[in-house]
Amino acid sequence: MQIAFKKDDRWFQTELKNGIFFYLVIPMKRALILVVVGFVGICGFMVFDAMHQSPAVHGALKPLTLLQQTSTTPPDEPQVQTVPPPTLVAGPPVTRLNAVGGEVQSVQLGSTDKDKTGFKFQLDLTSTGAALKTASFSEWNDRARKDPQPLSFLRPVILPKENQILSLASQGLLLYNYGQKLPLDQLAWKLTQVNTEPDSVQTALFEAAIVTETNQPALLVRKTYTVRPNTYLFDLKLEIVNQTSDPQKVAMNLSGPVGLEQESVRQDMRTTVALYKNAKGEFARVAPKSLRKADTQASKLMPENSESSLVWVAAVGKYFAAIVVPQPDPVTENTRWLSGHTGVYFNPDGSAKPNLDDTVGLKLSTEEITLAPNTQHAYNFQIYLGPKDKNLFDKNETFKSLGFVHTISFLGCCCPSQVIYPMAFGILWTMKVMYGVIGNYGVVIILLVLVMRLILHPVTKKSQISMHKMSKLAPRAEEIKKKYAANKAEMNRQMMLLYKEQGASPIMGFLPMLIQMPVWISLWSAINASVDLRGAKFLPFWITDLSMPDALFYFPQITIPLVGWTLDSFNLLPVLMGVAFYLQQKLMPTQANAAANPQMAQQQKMMAIMMPIMFPLMLYKMPSGVNLYIMTSTALGVLEQHVIRKHIKEKEALEGRGLVAVTSKTGGKVKKKKPKPMFKQFK
Repeated sequence: MQIAFKKDDRWFQTELKNGIFFYLVIPMKRALILVVVGFVGICGFMVFDAMHQSPAVHGALKPLTLLQQTSTTPPDEPQVQTVPPPTLVAGPPVTRLNAVGGEVQSVQLGSTDKDKTGFKFQLDLTSTGAALKTASFSEWNDRARKDPQPLSFLRPVILPKENQILSLASQGLLLYNYGQKLPLDQLAWKLTQVNTEPDSVQTALFEAAIVTETNQPALLVRKTYTVRPNTYLFDLKLEIVNQTSDPQKVAMNLSGPVGLEQESVRQDMRTTVALYKNAKGEFARVAPKSLRKADTQASKLMPENSESSLVWVAAVGKYFAAIVVPQPDPVTENTRWLSGHTGVYFNPDGSAKPNLDDTVGLKLSTEEITLAPNTQHAYNFQIYLGPKDKNLFDKNETFKSLGFVHTISFLGCCCPSQVIYPMAFGILWTMKVMYGVIGNYGVVIILLVLVMRLILHPVTKKSQISMHKMSKLAPRAEEIKKKYAANKAEMNRQMMLLYKEQGASPIMGFLPMLIQMPVWISLWSAINASVDLRGAKFLPFWITDLSMPDALFYFPQITIPLVGWTLDSFNLLPVLMGVAFYLQQKLMPTQANAAANPQMAQQQKMMAIMMPIMFPLMLYKMPSGVNLYIMTSTALGVLEQHVIRKHIKEKEALEGRGLVAVTSKTGGKVKKKKPKPMFKQFK
């Protein structure tokens, strides 16, 4: 990136990262302040983010109150929470119901051995809350340096002085007839049916009996998990059976997927999201801007249009997603029976700063229903556990119709998502095609940056030529400003005439850079978010995982005093980038007016020192795929700058030998002076 600062009409330039060139017109008196503030701000971000290994979610949630098992709870003890009783219907003369289960048991559905069984994941279920304890993938490992294990995507959330929170646990059965809420997540449900035959559909059925104080049956709650080979989907069926002769008004609270593992040493974009569809079939994505700071209303993931139907809710990380799809009601064909869906940020240690123990999840609740005597009602969920892969989502008709692609997000920076997303998806598609031929994503990144450089070279060249002309015109512009200091209108007119005469324009130096910005941001976003780079090797001895920092070697973790940064590896790419940035600064031509302006010379010197230090520090723990892209772009930018500068010198040399100066009237092409016609030579 090349930056040009201006004092009055004098210019100086400096190279920044990525080889992207920006052209800014900033008063010199403010330039130093902006540089210092920017440096401090970026360093602050670096201290907070890069070295603290923080997740991308933000903010603290007050610890949740967990309830104890209530199968034998006396009426006067506080373990059973109550809800404000609604209008009571006729019922048995009891004041409290109890939940009865079985022994604490565990069962595994699916497998982490994909080659032998074909299962995409393994679910570790527990009878406590009839919940999902962990979910582990069969196709991805945890990237441990020694003895890597299958990646455990979901895990228990352990809060201080409380019981653990598990995914899909039935946290509360609301009994409106009795004004009770039974916390079934603390009950050991009865495991009544299991089928774990390999290479076939596997199921596990849990039951919890709700009885009166005299042990008469009142309700029966059943939960069934079904896992199939060769799919990222599994089914969850929740049934409530009314075993009384009276209507029963009930609802259920559940935890959604919780405890998403952190997938990056830096920001990994863990958050929650919901998707809705309106009457026209248009999707609307709802997500909190920052889950840690989101207010209660934003965390509820509710749409602006109350008429829209819920498609799914999800807890997502950088590369993977856990998507809960409520199946349409058989009668109403609506999914709004899942009436509550809230994103939750878990901060177990209550610290003000995010850390590795922090995680995210969902809280779900069903709408109130009234069960007729001796009838039952079923809530059916289909749950996706798998990668955020657009290619996969597009090929699978079910995933495509459900809009799973909306779980993928990019960091658009200052560019609108309507521009970044199509370009980033196009780049991801191009990378897959190139990988099919080359077979190495590191080489793909290098070639892709090279192609982008070649495509954007005319724009870059035009911008640098315009900036060079503006720099050459700085002394004359200064004279015009002094001469017409008392007449601003005339000064502006003379300046425009000067620029027009020489074919220079401040706008032409700036606008081409705006064209390049979305391209480079899209490329960066695509590389940063691509699940295909997770575990992908570039070289057998270095950069063995493009989604992780390029550690050349590891050492015992150290903490840098004062700033609190932690380091445990020597990453070579950021160091090489620092060298490249330094050489880039040394190759910058010295401005003619900088020598006569000590302040400007000092500014250039400061920028030449700051840039090679600032960016390597900021990018030290970035994924090596991203750093490989930046390093390649910077190196190619230096080469491109050398070629353009050589072209400019050749044109100036031609002009010095009597050729016509290049102006806007000549279309940017050097033309030789034409001799006068014969009839004019004798006038």
